[in-house]
Amino acid sequence: MSDSIDMHLINSQDAEQIALVEKMNGLLSEHRDLDEVIGRLLESATADQLQIQRLKKRKLILKDEIARLHGKILPDIIA
Repeated sequence: MSDSIDMHLINSQDAEQIALVEKMNGLLSEHRDLDEVIGRLLESATADQLQIQRLKKRKLILKDEIARLHGKILPDIIA
């Protein structure tokens, strides 16, 4: 049995949700990687402050995009 999802067996809404989750997972991975890189650069005596600022800005952009995707995947339900 294959681990892949047969796209013919799911509807377009499910396919969209899967694509959003996959995109969000990729962004989360990139966000974690940036966090590690920034941490290592901050420990370095010769850290390039401009590079650190650019990486922090990219990390914030990723955080905003992750929050946006999260809202699409799990929208708020008004009771």
